Amino acid sequence: MKRFVPVLLAVVVLWSTGSQAMDFEQRHAEALLQRMCSRCHAVGKTGTSPNKVAPPFRRLGENKLYDPDFMQRLQDGYSSIHRFMPTFRFGRDDAEAVVNYLRAIQEPQKPK
Repeated sequence: MKRFVPVLLAVVVLWSTGSQAMDFEQRHAEALLQRMCSRCHAVGKTGTSPNKVAPPFRRLGENKLYDPDFMQRLQDGYSSIHRFMPTFRFGRDDAEAVVNYLRAIQEPQKPK
């Protein structure tokens, strides 16, 4: 029993530290997107996009978020096919945080 307590304590500490780090990463990514993208897009789990043609980020879908090139495009300079969207560049850590945040807020796909 005496050996079990330190192991349990270590697991609890590591788990809480990991969740706090993820919370910080997600808050950081949300703040970046809020600053850079919210003029047109809804960047959170709820709300409508201010620009009617700009999709809410919670509906981006797995095709984009699990595309291995998406994170690299964020780092190289992500731009859209329409001329009104400015090009944004993210550092590696920020790009990773943004992708993790976007994956976390996705709405479940509705069956067809």
